[in-house]
Amino acid sequence: MGLLTALGFLTVLPVPAGASATPERVGRSQLYFPVVGLLLGLALAALYWLLLRYLPPLLAAALLLAVWEVLTGGLHTDGLMDTCDGLFGGGTPQERLEIMRDARVGAFGVLGAVLVLLVKFAALASLPLASAGALVVALTAGRWAMVAAIGWFPYARPAGAGAAFKAASRPGMAWLGLALALAVGWGFGRTLGLVAAAGAAPAVWVLGRFAARRLGGLTGDLYGAGAPLVEAGILAAAASGPWR
Repeated sequence: MGLLTALGFLTVLPVPAGASATPERVGRSQLYFPVVGLLLGLALAALYWLLLRYLPPLLAAALLLAVWEVLTGGLHTDGLMDTCDGLFGGGTPQERLEIMRDARVGAFGVLGAVLVLLVKFAALASLPLASAGALVVALTAGRWAMVAAIGWFPYARPAGAGAAFKAASRPGMAWLGLALALAVGWGFGRTLGLVAAAGAAPAVWVLGRFAARRLGGLTGDLYGAGAPLVEAGILAAAASGPWR
C-alpha cells in the first residue's frame, strides 16, 4: 500500500481509494519515493528511446519533457518555483516563509523554473540513444533527494503539510534509498552513473544547509525542489561524456 500511496502522490496516475494521499499516509510512504522514481525513469527512458527513433532530438526532448511534467503533475517544478521565490526574497526567515506560502509566482520562481527546465531540455537533446538509461538514474536519485532532505534537516514551520513527512522520517530511509540510487546508477551507467547518483548526496546537503540558514529549516516546497535540481545535474553529466 505504501508504494501505491507514493505513486499517487508523486504522479497523476490513479490509485485505489485506500491508498489516497493524506499527509500521514504520504509521510509513511516516503521510503518508496526512490522506487517510484525508478518506475518513472524506466517509463520515460522507454518513451525517449521510442521518440528518438522517429523524431529529431530537439523535438523528442521537448515532447519527453512535456510528458514528464504532465505525468508528475508539475509537483516538483511548483516546489522549485516557491523555493526560489522564498530563498532569494525577503529580509528575514519569517518573511521568506511567508513568500513561499503565497500562491503567486515571482520573478525568482519563474527564472529558476525556466533555467532548470532549459538545462533538462538541452541535456536530453544532447543525450545519445545509448544513454537513455541516464533518465532512470536521474529520476531515482531525484526522488531519493526528497527522502534525504526530509530526514537530514529540521522542518522550518511549527505545522504544515511537510510536518507529517518529517514526523514519519526514520534514519534508515535515506540510506536505503541511497543504496537503491547507487545500484541503479551502476546498473544503468556503470562508473559515471554510480558517480552521478552518489553526487546527489552532497548536492542535497549543500542545498539543505543553505536553505536551513535562510529559513531556519526546510519546508515541503524544498523537499520537492531537490528532485528537479538533482535530475538536471545528472542529465547534464550524462550528456557531457560517455555514459557507459
